[in-house]
Amino acid sequence: MTDFSEVCNILGELFANYKQDKDFKDFIEFNDLGLPLAYLAREKLALPSEDGARYILETWEIFLDGLGLEDTGFTDLNSVLDA
Repeated sequence: MTDFSEVCNILGELFANYKQDKDFKDFIEFNDLGLPLAYLAREKLALPSEDGARYILETWEIFLDGLGLEDTGFTDLNSVLDA
């Protein structure tokens, strides 16, 4: 299972670098809370509350489900996209 800080790093990178990517457009629009929260946590601009962490983890599950992946302990966005 991927560590929460890595989840924030991965989702934060996705949000920062793939906002305009047509392949992720629907996912990013649907997860308009979880992705920005992950980005803020990644950049150490804010610490997520318990509810915020729940949104981030729900976004993570939706992301993996959309890619047809199980959480095997990813270390970065490339490892997820390459899986």
